[in-house]
Parts: sequence; structure tokens; C-alpha cells
Amino acid sequence: MAGYLVDDVRKVTTHRLYEMKQSGKKIAMLTSYDYSMARIVDGAGVDVILVGDSASNTMAGNATTLPITLDQMIYHARSVVRGVKRALVVCDMPFGTYQVDPQDAVRNAVRIMQETGCDALKLEGGVEIIPAIKLILEAGIPVCGHLGLTPQSINKFGTYAVRAKEEAEADKLRSDAKALAEVGCFAIVLEKIPAQLAKEVTESVPVPIIGIGAGGACDGQVLVVHDMLGMNQGFSPKFLRRYANLFEVMTDAVGQYVTDVKNCDFPNENEQY
Repeated sequence: MAGYLVDDVRKVTTHRLYEMKQSGKKIAMLTSYDYSMARIVDGAGVDVILVGDSASNTMAGNATTLPITLDQMIYHARSVVRGVKRALVVCDMPFGTYQVDPQDAVRNAVRIMQETGCDALKLEGGVEIIPAIKLILEAGIPVCGHLGLTPQSINKFGTYAVRAKEEAEADKLRSDAKALAEVGCFAIVLEKIPAQLAKEVTESVPVPIIGIGAGGACDGQVLVVHDMLGMNQGFSPKFLRRYANLFEVMTDAVGQYVTDVKNCDFPNENEQY
């Protein structure tokens, strides 16, 4: 079913995302962390694939995104890129690879691009990381911003609650979004903020705004693929819509396999040489 819901099979670029915003076409974005999943997601017509540092939670079982390393992100991104033909592939820069020193940031950014073949990088934060973003952009690497709930700062926040509900934080988010757009970010992810604030930002900045828990007025939406496919249980934020229940489907399939093996039903005469 390659090309599902997609008329234009050309490679998605940062410029095409800008054109989609201008023409009012919504942007569909999902995460992927491996070759097999990336092939499915890309073939189904997703515009942007995010190799998220959420791999720390989803693939490695960590409680936060903080433990995942640069080498591990490169491994995941390289695997994803091999499975993608159309989607724009964006890789998260993991915690500690860009916050300390802008020179380190650009070195790490160049390494990710060289070793993975991905199309762009995503960094969490506002004006505080503008020096790092500037150097990365000067190296010719596209950057996607990320504001609102920024999981790499979870120890500072102390909670995964909705961000920017108070006016002071909302004002900072507005100014951060403007600064990220002005410095040259090609898009900005807004995570878990009030829908009205996300609508204001979407209408006030020229670059595409991708929401996750930020309402329907954003230029596009992103979800973690394992969440929307129902592979994870016990994680049910208000913004998550499950499009399948693969946890149940896969558990039943594995259980049936175990039963067939133990009952000598697998393999049968047609399944041997």
C-alpha cells in the first residue's frame, strides 16, 4: 500500500513543509526508531518522521529521555533512514549534546548528519540555545525547534503537566517561538500547551508549527508511533488517540505461537522441507 493517501511521492523537504503551511495543507508527523517501522510509516504517507529521543522510553525502557546517548541516537536514525524514501527524517539531538557549548553542539550535529543521512535535527529550548542553533544552521544543517513541555528539562519542571498556562510562561513561549523562527528554524514543535496559545503562535510565526497535545489549529500533528498504535499500555494522556490495539493483537499472536509449538501443531507438514 505504498503511497497511501499521498498523491505527491516526491521527497519531502523543509521548503515543501513551508509550502504546506502557506497553502493550508496539514503536516502528518510520527516517530520511528527502526528500519521496519520506518518503512511502514513512510509507505503509509507520513510527511515527517521524527527519530525521537523518546526512544529512551519506548525502545530502552528508561523513565525519561535523559539517558539516551549520541551513539544510540545515531544508531536509531541510521536505521530509520535506510527504510525511508519520501518522508523528511528529523533526528533529536539528545540531552547534553548541545546545551553546554555551541561549538560542541555543531560538532555533534555534523556527526549526526554525516553518520545517519537524516535530513534535519530537532533541539529543545528557546532563546537560551539560540547560539547553538545559529552555529548549526551556519553549518548548513536544518533545525526544528521544540517548545512547551520539553522532556529533556523534566527534572527542572518536576512534572509532565501542561505548560504555559500562566501568562508569564505563555509570553516567554511566544517570544521564544518568534526568536526560533527569526534565527532560521524551519519548524517548531509545541508540546502540551493550551490550544488557544498554540493557535496564536501558529498564526503569528511564518514557519510550520507541529503540535502534540496543543490542539487542532497547529499546521501539523506528531505522536509517538508506539502510542498511537496501542503498543504501549498504561500511557493515556488526553491528546493521545489510539488507532489500533497492537498490544492485544501481538500478545494474542505470540500466545498462539507458543501454544502451537507446545502442542506440536507448528510446524506442520507443509511448513517443513
